Amino acid sequence: MTDTSETRPAESEARATRPSLLYRLMRYIPLIAPVLLWAVPCWVLLYTGQHWPLPVTLAGTALCALGLVGMPLAMVRGHGRRQQDRAAIVGDTLLGTSWVLFTWSVLLGVLLRLALTLAGAGESQDRARVVTWAVLAVTAVLLVWGYAEARRVPRVRRLDVRLPRLGAGLDGLRVVLVTDTHYGPLDRARWSARVCETVNSLEADLVCHTGDIADGTAERRRAQATPLGTVRATHARVYVTGNHEYYSEAQGWVDLMDELGWEPLRNRHLLLERGGDTLVVAGVDDVTAESSGLAGHRAHLAGALDGADPGLPVLLLAHQPKFVDRAAAAGIDLQLSGHTHGGQIWPFHHLVRLDQPALAGLSHHGTRTLLYTSRGTGFWGPPFRVFAPSEITLLVLRGPHAPTSP
Repeated sequence: MTDTSETRPAESEARATRPSLLYRLMRYIPLIAPVLLWAVPCWVLLYTGQHWPLPVTLAGTALCALGLVGMPLAMVRGHGRRQQDRAAIVGDTLLGTSWVLFTWSVLLGVLLRLALTLAGAGESQDRARVVTWAVLAVTAVLLVWGYAEARRVPRVRRLDVRLPRLGAGLDGLRVVLVTDTHYGPLDRARWSARVCETVNSLEADLVCHTGDIADGTAERRRAQATPLGTVRATHARVYVTGNHEYYSEAQGWVDLMDELGWEPLRNRHLLLERGGDTLVVAGVDDVTAESSGLAGHRAHLAGALDGADPGLPVLLLAHQPKFVDRAAAAGIDLQLSGHTHGGQIWPFHHLVRLDQPALAGLSHHGTRTLLYTSRGTGFWGPPFRVFAPSEITLLVLRGPHAPTSP
């Protein structure tokens, strides 16, 4: 371990300037990204040798320009101070459409054109037009499929999780995880009710929600969240805040979940007892809580475990997977998280991995700690899921010597 007192001043200054430079670059992303998302497809589809008739070129360029201007305006009106749901729907849809169009314009614009050139297929103009039609066709198919995937009731993902410290009385404990429901501008009250029906069919001992309930305040999204009150569990229903709660008056969501019969685990724990054995079920506020300015909101693992027997196994709820570093240092047995959405729209998962240690599924950290990262139950923003299906997760906890269920 490096003693910071021995660090040379020049090295300290260099490290201090890096976040500043990164921060300044990040500030320009909202300005640069829309231009790239619309200008690149426009160039690839219209101006790389296609020689379309002038009306086609002008119409296509006008559509791209309309998207470039309209998307940021709709996003600001929808997600800014005005919070206009219709504008948010338009902006979010344009964002998802532009991302898919940009991705496949780049991929097919390079790979398909190269393949056609190497194969000697047609003239240069013919190859350019084939690329254009291929990009448009792939984009249309993926958007239709992605919309259906986003709006469907998630499939149930089942897996056994073996915890070496789990007592025999707790073997077979059924834990259901829902997360990132993101109730928002699109009214999904019926979808919410069907999700809760699916959860109830799993006959869970413990049901967990690891945050990002909605985009909007509890008062505004109450109708969509109310079905969560119908969820059943033989022992407990527990909830922790996600980062999106802190964009939308987090305490209101904590109060509503308490009203609906869920136990908000705000840096605290409860004990789940069965068959003479005990499991500590703990939860922490999201890591963004402290910067929200809300009194008493912060991620405090020591507080969550205060008074718990260190010899007992611990199940921890933490919204973001990157909290696992702290969990592993504390010897947590299993952390449940969401936040990543599995990337939601491929290939966005590559950017998610820059910020999080895990994208989806079960992973090992440190000497003891397991992390399960859900791809999320709902969707954020663009109403599309492409190669990142949503899920309701059934985790069956197993002791060290118990047989794995088929």
